[in-house]
Amino acid sequence: MSQTELTIDRSTCPARLRYGETFNAASWYVDRHLAEGRGGRVAIARASATVTYAELAGRVAQAGNALLGLGLAPGDCVLMVVKDCPEFFFFFWGAIKAGIVPVPVSYLMRARDLAFIVADSECRAVVYSPEFAAEVVPALAAARTGARGLVLEAEGGVLDDVAAAAPELEAAPARPDDTAFWLYSSGTTGRPKGVPHRHRDMPATCEHYAVGILGLGEDDRCYSAAKLFFAYGLGNAMTFPLWVGGTAILDARRPTPATTFETIETLRPTAYFGVPTLYAAQLQALDHTGATGNGGPDLGSLRLCVSAGEALPPDLFRRWKTATGLEILDGIGSTEALHIFISNAPGDVKPGTTGRVVPGYEARIVDEAGAEAEPGEAGQLEIRGDSTTPGYWSRPELEGRTIVDGWLRTGDQYVRDAEGWFHYQGRADDMIKVGGIWCSPFDIEARLMEHPSVLEAAVVGRGDDHGLVKPEAHVVLSEPLRETAGAPPAADALRAELVAHCQAALPRYMYPRWIRFAAELPKTATGKIQRFRLRSQRLLQ
Repeated sequence: MSQTELTIDRSTCPARLRYGETFNAASWYVDRHLAEGRGGRVAIARASATVTYAELAGRVAQAGNALLGLGLAPGDCVLMVVKDCPEFFFFFWGAIKAGIVPVPVSYLMRARDLAFIVADSECRAVVYSPEFAAEVVPALAAARTGARGLVLEAEGGVLDDVAAAAPELEAAPARPDDTAFWLYSSGTTGRPKGVPHRHRDMPATCEHYAVGILGLGEDDRCYSAAKLFFAYGLGNAMTFPLWVGGTAILDARRPTPATTFETIETLRPTAYFGVPTLYAAQLQALDHTGATGNGGPDLGSLRLCVSAGEALPPDLFRRWKTATGLEILDGIGSTEALHIFISNAPGDVKPGTTGRVVPGYEARIVDEAGAEAEPGEAGQLEIRGDSTTPGYWSRPELEGRTIVDGWLRTGDQYVRDAEGWFHYQGRADDMIKVGGIWCSPFDIEARLMEHPSVLEAAVVGRGDDHGLVKPEAHVVLSEPLRETAGAPPAADALRAELVAHCQAALPRYMYPRWIRFAAELPKTATGKIQRFRLRSQRLLQ
């Protein structure tokens, strides 16, 4: 078999994917479309321009040749701190085609975390959008690994090398189980960890979920509010449309109700992928502008709305359907599994549940003793499937706890009912998921305690008016302020100051939405903060 050959048998459910001895995913996702006559079709659309499949293939080859020409070799890692733009596609697939391993990471990270990833990944270079130079440049200096910074600029940057490179590149030989790319996940440990994925992992998510559940085809136009550096966004806005020969719609702006509605109205996607926090904000905007069809935005191009990243409250589902006439298909995935493995499906939705197992995956709920729970009994969710990572980069101790006999322990607590619907119960640890992004309470606490007025801090998750989880900080003040800052207006002024203090150094989603002052924090006899007691206080009030 050549690098582009793959046999898909859709006569069974789930579909069967059969590979030859060699398979380079870039050949299938990019080059195949020219052979199948899609060269003139639009692969990428954004407000300012489009990219056809033929143009994509040429630019992918040029990016791969440019990376090789800059001294990277097959097997080397290249970090990508890149906004949602065509260049993300060019360098991601160009690296894979050249045998280089792309590692997309969040551009919301601060220099400290980026420096850790530069060192941890042992990358040879970092490709970055110029907007992120203020964090990337000091990160490279702090890492002291010799990794090169390749800025995406046409003059004096790596785009000069791309423009000068040949538009043809033979795909590097690869086997289906070879590593194609990495992602980084903070998961439940709070420390970023590398999650390698194989060439075969992307086709599994595309065939089992994008085609098997969503029914995507070449006439679909996919728009994801979740960005490409997320596993969720990577599938929604890149691998899914390229798998079926459809169109990826990109918008580099921060997703807000205004920007997402504008993109939907002007670029006319058929499939929209969001997160519950954004759906809640969009509904609030619709309350002011009017629902679609009644003076509000024109969402008539949409046939699918998908949600993941955090559990979708049933009230949000009902309000969205009332306002738009569209169902939201809630699901759960993970960086380790690459995309969604339990989901509601078009015409088969149970509000308030995560759905049922996507064909092609297995799921089970286990109790504290490791025995499989009966229907109606709560336990930790474990999943298994063809897209799950074979392990973590340089984390054998974590790998042994998280991946056991092929089963991935998600850290999520669930109940499965007798009909196979999965009901989310919460996390099995103290990590907080905000807007679909895991964040560690310890990072927020550390920033709070850098303020001279703060003696101690503990951060837990709290549901807002929409039932979506946001950080809440419990703060013990330093002695001089302890007597006076607890009452307004001094308390309100100090709360605002502490929020601004966090916003100045943390990613935008991590700042505490509420700050409560306390005389002391609940602790164990050994001095550990008992966050579960802080969460219980919220339930009792």
